Amino acid sequence: MNLFRLDASITPGASASAELADIAEAEWTAAHPDAAVTRRHLGTDALPADAWTLAVTAGFVPEQERTPAQLEALALGASLAAELRDADAAIIAVPQYNYGVSQHFKTWVDLVIAGCSPTEPLLENTPTALVTTLGGGYGPGAPREGWDHSTPYLERVLGDIWQADLTVIKRELTLAATTPGMEELRGIAREHHAAAVAGARGFGARALAA
Repeated sequence: MNLFRLDASITPGASASAELADIAEAEWTAAHPDAAVTRRHLGTDALPADAWTLAVTAGFVPEQERTPAQLEALALGASLAAELRDADAAIIAVPQYNYGVSQHFKTWVDLVIAGCSPTEPLLENTPTALVTTLGGGYGPGAPREGWDHSTPYLERVLGDIWQADLTVIKRELTLAATTPGMEELRGIAREHHAAAVAGARGFGARALAA
């Protein structure tokens, strides 16, 4: 068994998404103590910003004329795709930043796609937890309802393109506990937290039947 875990928080020491991913991973590895865990942290070990451009432009150049940088970018994309292809389970922990996904996470997705067929179902039928955390509230009736441009994108890539057996663990209002003006939302925030923790444990417990 091989568990692939990806983190994308730029604040790993105080990461709400990592907290939930840790719970899911602990449950999963408890059921599979001999399983390997492949980790990639985009927040602390970002991919080269120009790698995707190099990988894509290499496709328009005869193989023998590709530059060393283009070949390196293609190899990186292929290795990233292989990490997903080889996974028996996956945990993808991605915070929302500025109402969308971070540029370093988008770079990872683009490079993965450059490293394989754009429509290859890399996670087909693979139990996958999408852990996503949002500082504010974006649900029905919220002032910024509809401003969450991250979760739909993540679901589209992981579930629709890569065909993962997807479990979404979503926690909103992570900033309520520390942000002035959000005091009235702290009770709701605690409910979101509790539900997300339960979701993370539930995903990890699926290992018992895997």
